[in-house]
Amino acid sequence: MLNALQPKKLLNSKWTAVRPVNKEKHFIVTKLIDPVVLNGKIEQVEIEAVHSRCVMILEWRVLLDATVWKQGWV
Repeated sequence: MLNALQPKKLLNSKWTAVRPVNKEKHFIVTKLIDPVVLNGKIEQVEIEAVHSRCVMILEWRVLLDATVWKQGWV
């Protein structure tokens, strides 16, 4: 299923950090970062920690790494 992950469908998706980040474990994709080039592909997403609302921007492909992220809140 993760191989079929598409950046345009990531908005509002939920993720669990395998290793907590700043004591945060659960995150939600709150924004797709528009590419600088018109009609370019989305490369980055903004994720927000559920508890602290701390925001991070990362390459969306990092979410494919099962050693770092798990899809859903587990």
